[in-house]
Amino acid sequence: MAEKKATTKAAAKTTKAAAEKKAAPKKAAAKKTEVVINVETVGFKAGDVYQALFAAEKALSVKEIAKQAKISEAETLLGIGWLFKEGKIKEENNLITLA
Repeated sequence: MAEKKATTKAAAKTTKAAAEKKAAPKKAAAKKTEVVINVETVGFKAGDVYQALFAAEKALSVKEIAKQAKISEAETLLGIGWLFKEGKIKEENNLITLA
């Protein structure tokens, strides 16, 4: 009888360990993009933003501009800042349009 209890306890431990391994979900690796900030790259991103707005011929959100220009939202914001400073774009109802 004592032998049966010992084997069931060992089996219970291995079952618990297996359950703990299965319980841990796998996390998707967060995709980090590094934005290089210098005059040249920010100027190119401003050009991308301007071309996207020009092609759309209407006011766009930051997300829409990023999607159309095929750049990240961070790069889009850099380009928007550049164009705001130059007076090339304006804001209308939280949307960006050419000035």
